Amino acid sequence: MGNLNFLAFGVYPYVALAICLIGSWARFDLSQYSWKAGSSQLFNRTPAEQRYMRIASNLFHVGVLFVLAGHFVGLLTPEALYHHVISTEAKQLLAMVSGGLFGVLCLIGLLMLIKRRLTDARVRANSSTSDIMILFVLLAQLLLGLGTIVASTHHMDGSVMVMLANWAQYTVTLQPELAAASIAPVGWVYKLHVFLGLTLFVLFPFTRLVHFVSAPVWYLGRRYQIVRQKG
Repeated sequence: MGNLNFLAFGVYPYVALAICLIGSWARFDLSQYSWKAGSSQLFNRTPAEQRYMRIASNLFHVGVLFVLAGHFVGLLTPEALYHHVISTEAKQLLAMVSGGLFGVLCLIGLLMLIKRRLTDARVRANSSTSDIMILFVLLAQLLLGLGTIVASTHHMDGSVMVMLANWAQYTVTLQPELAAASIAPVGWVYKLHVFLGLTLFVLFPFTRLVHFVSAPVWYLGRRYQIVRQKG
């Protein structure tokens, strides 16, 4: 179990990041016009469909942006630094409340997007296998994330949150042995959430997730997007 824990949480993070960076570079270099969200908004035929898409998209994107920002700040802020402002217990409570709120908003939006992609005949016909797959991977990750909030109610002292933060900080400072040891005692729901999160980095270059990075930068420039291919 110790070797498996080290491979999953000591080695795999670097493998996932390498695949993400190299795969993204290769896709951008070799197939730049595929670097897009592949928006299906063109298939909205009625005002009701346009309103549904707008609500679903806004709920999902606002939710996921706040959740990611919370993870970034919560995991990478050293304990010695935030103790000047907030206690570990209060920080966990803040993370649970804010993460739960934006997690639920994200979940509602994601379920609406999945329903639309599976039940709208035009959208379904123009969806690739990876388009549908990545939505369900995100759904599983989101449910696991909400599951960690439920699990956290059993230890409100913030101890598990500190272990997870230590794992993240040891990982980014290139200390895989300490990172794996830090996360070893936490429950399975946390480990699954972290492992699937790392797997999203692996999937990133090969799916529509790539637009998450480029959209904020390229939006003002409105780069060309292929909406129909010949043949």
